[in-house]
Amino acid sequence: MAVPAAGLPTRVRIHEVGPRDGLQNEKSAVPTAVKAEFVHRLADAGLTTIEATSFVHPKWVPQLADSEQLFPLVSDLDVALPVLVPNERGLDRALALGARRVAVFASATESFAKANLNRTVDEALAMFEPVVARAKAQDVHVRGYLSMCFGDPWEGAVEVDQVVRVCRALLDLGCDELSLGDTIGVATPGHVRALLTALNGQGVPTDALGVHFHDTYGQALANTLAALQHGVSTVDASAGGLGGCPYAKSATGNLATEDLVWMLRGLGIDTGVDLGRLVATSEWMADRLGRPSPSRTVRALGTTQPHKEQ
Repeated sequence: MAVPAAGLPTRVRIHEVGPRDGLQNEKSAVPTAVKAEFVHRLADAGLTTIEATSFVHPKWVPQLADSEQLFPLVSDLDVALPVLVPNERGLDRALALGARRVAVFASATESFAKANLNRTVDEALAMFEPVVARAKAQDVHVRGYLSMCFGDPWEGAVEVDQVVRVCRALLDLGCDELSLGDTIGVATPGHVRALLTALNGQGVPTDALGVHFHDTYGQALANTLAALQHGVSTVDASAGGLGGCPYAKSATGNLATEDLVWMLRGLGIDTGVDLGRLVATSEWMADRLGRPSPSRTVRALGTTQPHKEQ
């Protein structure tokens, strides 16, 4: 039963990251045709923003080495298909295939910047400057991911001011939106509210922010609700709870899209997503990966249990 709560958005845009952030963490590569069908099924379920792949060097993320082969198989879909580009070469590859939405991936901490990009935080920002400038010159939408916004496996808790500085720098480069990443899942609701408030205080508007929570400590939905109460209306999630982070071994799965949709439906918040089709899609992908989905909602509503759409 939907019981709306005061002070929440009436609609949330789900930024689906399963095909990129989910599959990049698999031990073995998923066939290109399966990835393409996954994206098509997610679109059929009503998701309107689906992060398709990453144009990184295959040496670093071999699971996504087929980006040139995959993107043409999904580019005809009438949905937003952002792709990750780590540098100008990645941008060139994406633009050559007609990508109109790209993302860069920065870090709030020096340790993770070194592990993920082999650069300091400021060196990474300098690398992104021409990427963002060239993308914007061609009217391409740019998202800035910021990882380790709440905690870092090497440095521990991350100071709010440290995160705000890098967020402000990404916006100043020209990013259209930012995604605040709780890469190792240590955030709690009070920390989320404190960061969002501090960002607003430095001129970062709430409507430019999305949140990206991992469920390591079971806090992803609680943290999402705190962000919604602050006015955030873009939430990253991964179908079936796929994913982690290959450069932070303590990072477990993303917030499952099905779990998010279940909560939002209960709050009367529109997403445009057909939960039954989404659950079926995650079950289909779980079968291809050879293991059950960690999503609680997939387990509750999946075909292994008698159910009907609520």
